[in-house]
Amino acid sequence: MFLLRHAPTPATRSFAFPADESPDSRGLRAAAELRAPAHAEVICSPAARCRATAAAADLTVDSIEPALAECDFGSWAGRRLGELVAERPEETRRWMTDPDAAPHGGESLREFSARVASWLERQAGGDGSCLAITHGGVVKVAVVHALGAPIEAFWKVDCAPLSRTELHADGDGWRLTSVNVPAAAKTRSRPAPAATAVGG
Repeated sequence: MFLLRHAPTPATRSFAFPADESPDSRGLRAAAELRAPAHAEVICSPAARCRATAAAADLTVDSIEPALAECDFGSWAGRRLGELVAERPEETRRWMTDPDAAPHGGESLREFSARVASWLERQAGGDGSCLAITHGGVVKVAVVHALGAPIEAFWKVDCAPLSRTELHADGDGWRLTSVNVPAAAKTRSRPAPAATAVGG
């Protein structure tokens, strides 16, 4: 299982909660360098930024998977984290410390994590390779799930735009092979941890 975070958007560059926006022109040019692993099924989040990333890379999407959508940030979609911290300090603090909190009216971290983990478990028994074009939050949940780590570890995982994370399924569940690796075809080395936006 290869998990690819989509190309950067204005929201990822400004540390904002994502709305359903397409990548910017710089992000699409970078996405054009991507290549799918040989013989991998390509599945994609329904979000415009993921579908546009696939199109820029000239990848044929085999299916759209709603479970690969980013966390639903409700009324916070499109807003910058810094603005919300200034306006609603208690709500944002609760969101970052309580995995059951959803002050924005969307999904809590626990609900979001359960959705992604359920999809991963359904995929574990499959054959062959899969490239999933998805979001930073989905990748972070997948890493936490594969490691069997507590849900709070979500905040300790980096996932840069156009990075690839690799998981392998065996009889004991998922094994983590690599995290946050640049996904461009000519780039094979692992990067230093990079700051990422709140979601996307």
